[in-house]
Amino acid sequence: MGRTKVSLRSRPISGGRRTLYLEFYPPVRVRETMKMQRYETLGMYVWDKPKTLTQKQYNEAIFAQAEAIRALRVQAVINEEFDFLDKEKMKGDFLAYFHKEATQRNNSWMSCYKHFYQFVDGRCTFRQLTVDLCVRFREYLMNAMQLDDPTKPLSVNSASNYYRKFRGMLAITLRDDYIRENINEHLERIEAKRNRIEFLNFQELYNLSKTPCEIPVLKRASLYACLSGLRISDIMQLTWNNIVPNIKGTGYNMRIRTEKTETEATLPISPDALELCGPRGRGLVFKGLTRSMLNKPLKKWLAAAGITKHITFHCLRHTYAVLQLASGTDIYTVSKMLTHKHVTTTEIYLDLLDEMKEDTLGRIQIYKDPEPMVA
Repeated sequence: MGRTKVSLRSRPISGGRRTLYLEFYPPVRVRETMKMQRYETLGMYVWDKPKTLTQKQYNEAIFAQAEAIRALRVQAVINEEFDFLDKEKMKGDFLAYFHKEATQRNNSWMSCYKHFYQFVDGRCTFRQLTVDLCVRFREYLMNAMQLDDPTKPLSVNSASNYYRKFRGMLAITLRDDYIRENINEHLERIEAKRNRIEFLNFQELYNLSKTPCEIPVLKRASLYACLSGLRISDIMQLTWNNIVPNIKGTGYNMRIRTEKTETEATLPISPDALELCGPRGRGLVFKGLTRSMLNKPLKKWLAAAGITKHITFHCLRHTYAVLQLASGTDIYTVSKMLTHKHVTTTEIYLDLLDEMKEDTLGRIQIYKDPEPMVA
């Protein structure tokens, strides 16, 4: 069979006009539907019998445009690129596609979807995904209110996070050939504000460890976070099956798959951290630990230890990172222990070491008489 020919055709319509279309012979197959297609409507018309100079000039211009499209289609047929025929795909529901992707990811993606749904008033096709629409969605997020509390504005960091997820969705849409243009190349990010990261210093951690807590499992889990760097989600699902002897037989490791990053890791456990786990048993290591304990009970215990900083449970992970770096552990090891995918994520803790420098004051003195040497 020879190469498909592309011909410009017309047929009469109302008002003394003719509509233009292209004919493919033999027909071509649409990749997405696998159906054979012979005609492409151009959505253009000419006067059947032009009577005035204006109508004649109009016909000439339209025929020139139609011929240009025909030439492009000839080239596409030669290259076997028939995406131009798949117009139904562009009419597809982007919101349904977005929702499906969001449900397979975390809550942040779903919140982004809900904001976009609200922005477009519940209707958006793939064809409507333009640079202008995406720029306006950025402006919307910068001025949006929270979904669960419409009286409070969306924080800059939340807006930044949602727009990052949205741009990720655009990349997926481009990858799956639902759009032809890489819209992300024309979009600006929403810069996040860097929040202050709180952590406990050595003395505060010591004081906390010596302060009684009304909920023993909360105390054990909190101190374990300070000694291991685990997130609360991973501590809550830590089981005794995850704690295994190391290869040397001199201690124990944790074999975990982190919930947030889905990273598999084998991490050593210090003797103090292992002691916090309690007697070996079955099932969960920190049985009875609930997220409700991380609010008032945790704050009450911190206050009893004389700690006035705004410390959340996640700050205990920060505590682990900063104190390890302050103790001389190299940043690459700390990054591995925190299961960060990139060491640049761990570098944020280097700035916090400045706050630890005051602890070194007075450590080295030259104007104080030395202690007598022992013979």
